[in-house]
Amino acid sequence: MSLIPSLQKTAQWLQPSYIVAGPITAIDPQTLWGKGIRGLVLDVDQTLAPRRQLVLPETVRHWIEQVRPRFKLYLLSNNLNRRRILWVARQLDLPYCLAARKPSRHSLRQVLKTINLPPAQVAMVGDRLFTDVLAGNRMGMMSLLVEPIASDGRPSRQNRLYRMELRLLRALGRFTISGDLPTPTQGRDRKS
Repeated sequence: MSLIPSLQKTAQWLQPSYIVAGPITAIDPQTLWGKGIRGLVLDVDQTLAPRRQLVLPETVRHWIEQVRPRFKLYLLSNNLNRRRILWVARQLDLPYCLAARKPSRHSLRQVLKTINLPPAQVAMVGDRLFTDVLAGNRMGMMSLLVEPIASDGRPSRQNRLYRMELRLLRALGRFTISGDLPTPTQGRDRKS
């Protein structure tokens, strides 16, 4: 077996369906709905909640309230700290799974069963290639890579790992600007 096809297969699993220009709040729910997405599996740490903080940015709360009426929502975190994940889940009034061991598919299978949707109608949203994107891709879900969020709701300036993962995508030849998901202000679908 050649190393090159194996590396290409790995690179394929790491390619997000869309790279969002901003934090989770930059995702346009209308665009997702138009693409047939009916459920969102959301990472917690640095996707919804800034690192080491329990209080969610107001922009995240507002975004959740905006998507809640249309989408089935579920929190999925690798974090082992039950207190932290439970605190976030209660603030948003959402079901959750902690210690998910992403990119393992076991927890995602359970989530899909719970929300009663096929993988093709669900998007995995997170800030990490090797956990969130890889897990979503392995399940056949849409994968959205967002920028880590800061306490003010903007992209975090302390995102060294995120930038390193984007450089890796470029090095593997998998970084595609055409995969950007339009934000509400962009208003058009560049993927089609």
